[in-house]
Amino acid sequence: MSMSASRVRPSPISATVDFEAEGVQHGFLKLPISNDESAWGAVMIPITVIKHGEGPTALLTGGNHGDEYEGMTALMKLANGLDVEQVHGRVIIVPMMNTPAAQAGRRTSPMDSGNLNRSFPGNPDGGVTEQIADYFTRYLVPMCDVVLDLHSGGRTLDIVPFAASHQLEDQDLQRRALDGAKAFGAPTAMMMFELDAEKLFDTAVERQGKVFVATELGGGGTTTPERLKIAERGVNNFLIHFGLIDGELEGPAEPQVYVDMPDASCYVQSEHQGLLELTLALGEPVREGEVIARVYDMSRTGTAPIEYRAERSGLLVARRFPAQVCMGDTIAVIADIVDALDG
Repeated sequence: MSMSASRVRPSPISATVDFEAEGVQHGFLKLPISNDESAWGAVMIPITVIKHGEGPTALLTGGNHGDEYEGMTALMKLANGLDVEQVHGRVIIVPMMNTPAAQAGRRTSPMDSGNLNRSFPGNPDGGVTEQIADYFTRYLVPMCDVVLDLHSGGRTLDIVPFAASHQLEDQDLQRRALDGAKAFGAPTAMMMFELDAEKLFDTAVERQGKVFVATELGGGGTTTPERLKIAERGVNNFLIHFGLIDGELEGPAEPQVYVDMPDASCYVQSEHQGLLELTLALGEPVREGEVIARVYDMSRTGTAPIEYRAERSGLLVARRFPAQVCMGDTIAVIADIVDALDG
């Protein structure tokens, strides 16, 4: 069956919430499954809908990858605490998009090895992960005006907290997304280059003409009080900026830095396997030509390490978190410093 033909079929996912009802609802997106543990079972994806009067609709998502906890935690707290009387319009909160991955503490789903953020626009006749992507693409995103997708580095990356938008053909949409990324109020705002954007949630949203803002809020497969504060403050700022709640934007303590990732040369990827030594800390400036990492052969002593030098100057915005590295792993990401913005 062709993709175009299969997409005519309604999604197998059903919602236990009424997206048009006023008030606060906590429920599930239910995806039927049948496996050895549950013959007539379902994947239960938690969802909260808060609707109050007229206004825009915001879709707030976390857990696109299941080992990225900063966004999941911030959205669980928001779902518990956002007062319906504060809302002008509708806020849809899905803290764990890829619930099977989140429950397993993995980047990808244990049910089908699916990477949700490489599965869009999805397929209602595909595996569990493609079916989740399809539901978001065809049902949730069309309801929304703005989307905030909270990511971090997970177990294998550590990343300077930032909010990001992308270069788009639609200049007005690009401007609104970049304004939203800046308003999020992370220490850094970025115009981000993706290595492979075709199957991202980002692209599925942007192709529908909706404002999309993504974040990276730390990593290492954990949370810290500092980074969780950035996430919570940023979600609140996002809702204020787009008119969903009232309030004043709260920026970072230091002036926000605006950076750009213009092309793939921002990514430094390993061509060797071994023990990784990074010579710079996150957020430090990088000079073109300086040694930023060394990889040591773990099979013997007395062998000189392989040195990796920066191909560009800028800011070290991401680094590999585990100390062991394999061929193809991203060691570091270097972004161009464009400007320092007023906080």
